[in-house]
Amino acid sequence: MTGQIKGLLFDKDGTLLDFDATWGQWATRFLSDLAQGDTKLFARLSDAVGFQPESTSFHPHSPVIAGTADVAIDLLHPLVPHWDWQELMNHANEMALNADLTPPCPLPDLFDRFDAMGLVLGVATNDTESAAHMHMRKLGVEGRFARILGFDSGFGGKPAPEMLWAFSNQCGLAPNEVAMIGDSTHDLHAGRNAGMICVGVLTGPATRADLEPHADVVLQSVADIPDWLATGPLYSKNDP
Repeated sequence: MTGQIKGLLFDKDGTLLDFDATWGQWATRFLSDLAQGDTKLFARLSDAVGFQPESTSFHPHSPVIAGTADVAIDLLHPLVPHWDWQELMNHANEMALNADLTPPCPLPDLFDRFDAMGLVLGVATNDTESAAHMHMRKLGVEGRFARILGFDSGFGGKPAPEMLWAFSNQCGLAPNEVAMIGDSTHDLHAGRNAGMICVGVLTGPATRADLEPHADVVLQSVADIPDWLATGPLYSKNDP
């Protein structure tokens, strides 16, 4: 049995942001900008990153869903070789910073509930740290976190556990006192590798069947976390 949960560590995209509602619109604009009216190139760019333009959504197994921020650029750059790789990355980041963000629920209200419960909060994303800060600022919750970590914060990306340990160590928490919450198997594998409680949410492309084998619990969204925490003792698949 785990100890009492004292900290919540959130993935960003697909967890604090509804993945397709946020990044589907961004992908349409970004790929259209790269294609410059060439419909065949737009289709090739979409295929490269697992984007489905007809539904404005990503395929559940798209390589960019849980990858670090440079994965999409590595996939797209061969199709637009006239772009310098770093300039393409900078352009993608600039458009991402200005994306229309759609959270799964009103986050300030939810975080008020977490504050009332005395929980320590953090973000661990495979996006850049600067983008994570910007997005949390736009959502009005940046100041709610003890630590916001990206793949470039010096601890690597998920599914390795070092980013997660950086959060728990800074906050003085044992790993089994922290719940890692995410929408992808990368998030859940990271949580398992770190010895944390693993909570899946269904606001990303992954299905319940994708997440359940790797999670201690799968919730519809982060909005369900307070009720879940109120249900009593928690058992982790990390436990013997």
